[in-house]
Amino acid sequence: MLRVPIAPRHNLHDIARQCGFEFHTIDDELYWDESAYYQFSLNQIENDLEDPTAELHQMCLDLVDDVVKSDELMQRLSIPTQYRDAVAKSWRDGHPTLYGRMDFSYDGRSPAKLLEYNADTPTSLYEAGFFQWMWLENQVDAGKLSRASDQFNSIQEKLIARFTDLNSIPLTFSCCKDTAEDRGTVEYLEDCARQGGASTDFIFIEDLGINDQSQLVRLDDRPIQALFKLYPWEMMFEDEFGAYLKNCDNYFLEPMWKAILSNKGILPLLWQRHQGHPNLLPAWFADDSPEVSVDCVKKPLFGREGANISWLKQGQITQVSNDQGYGHEGYVIQQAQPLPQFDGNHTLIGSWIIANEPAGLTIREDKSAITQDTSRFIPHIILD
Repeated sequence: MLRVPIAPRHNLHDIARQCGFEFHTIDDELYWDESAYYQFSLNQIENDLEDPTAELHQMCLDLVDDVVKSDELMQRLSIPTQYRDAVAKSWRDGHPTLYGRMDFSYDGRSPAKLLEYNADTPTSLYEAGFFQWMWLENQVDAGKLSRASDQFNSIQEKLIARFTDLNSIPLTFSCCKDTAEDRGTVEYLEDCARQGGASTDFIFIEDLGINDQSQLVRLDDRPIQALFKLYPWEMMFEDEFGAYLKNCDNYFLEPMWKAILSNKGILPLLWQRHQGHPNLLPAWFADDSPEVSVDCVKKPLFGREGANISWLKQGQITQVSNDQGYGHEGYVIQQAQPLPQFDGNHTLIGSWIIANEPAGLTIREDKSAITQDTSRFIPHIILD
């Protein structure tokens, strides 16, 4: 695993604009960074990342099957009492999943360690599935990369195939207003759905309504049959229309059972069931954590984008990430696994799962030890 400098494409900004990649910079700071790339061997991809992703995902699915049968485990994960039956029913009825992303600490030598599973609303999908692949093709054509260069990236083809499987139901796509990254991600997914033969439309989350049959509806009161929502289940449960969801006959992407896997409480539950697994870190619920001598990280069950994370040394907080109000729902403690550093950058590996299969990589860099929503996206190649 190498970090290799490379000259960015001279017309990068024009390409981004033509492709609708409006968030390649965020708040005037570089987000998409192609001044370097990460190089992996095929063995590293297949054995160190792809295979563990598949195995861990199956372990997670087995865990969901345990959780939906246990009110005690639902309570442990702070799933609201009034939604537990609906969460369990979505699993029993086999409601399909579209995607997810596991985040790893991996240095190219030691086993990749799972830090968390973004199973409900992962982003960086457009840049990983489309823009990263275009970068590879452009740089190969320009002679800056060997024609033997490849990429672990079947994200787009797997998305289209998945939407082909789901195209019997019209899909409505949704995200919050005033979020360029979320809107770009949803537009990309909607385009993949249309390529898969699905009928699609779009509505902002803020414009969703409920009719007297407890159906989600559009602004013109037409019922929504299936909703893709780039919006977390724990927030859906708390919203004004949340009380209607348990009786709602809509299909959702991601399905309601993803409220389990998007919860960081799965980290101690996985450790309890697979203690010593080479790709897992020791983890405990904060109210049941033993005294440990090693560094640990305290994470809220529902935290996102690196928010409200504390670094602990001998149980004392030494570093805190930005506060976005998470944590009232509870915390987990996970043994710290510092991200590897390349040229002074802390590097996080995101491994995508599409339709229950490993599909590609997102790589994020930051000068900080905690990856956040503004951390830079760096492309990658496979070259032995």
